[in-house]
This record gives sequence, structure tokens and C-alpha cells, in this order.
Amino acid sequence: MKTLDYIALTLVIIGAINWGLIGFLGFDLVRVIFGDMTLMSRIIYALVGIAGLYALSYFGRLRSE
Repeated sequence: MKTLDYIALTLVIIGAINWGLIGFLGFDLVRVIFGDMTLMSRIIYALVGIAGLYALSYFGRLRSE
């Protein structure tokens, strides 16, 4: 389970950096690297979104410690 947590956290960080770039500079790094809504860019966005939803479970685990 710990490996999945690290993968999810890494994807959430990548998503946060990308959104920061969009917000501050108007620069979408995923679009630049993978193209404008290509299959690969949609997969990246979907994985980041799923990781963000999974990261919500961190709150429940923090309360139980």
C-alpha cells in the first residue's frame, strides 16, 4: 500500500505543478509535451485526477493515527 501512496503523491505533485504553471504563466506543460488532448495527454490528466481522489483517503488515515 505504501508504494501506491508514493505513486499517488507523485502524480498529485505533478498535477499541482502543472496547475501552478497554468495559473501563473498560462503554460500547460502536459499539453506541450503530449499534445492538445491527445490520447496520451488525456491518460495523464485522468491518472492525476484519480490520484487526487485517492489522496483524499490520506485524511482518513491521518485521523486514525
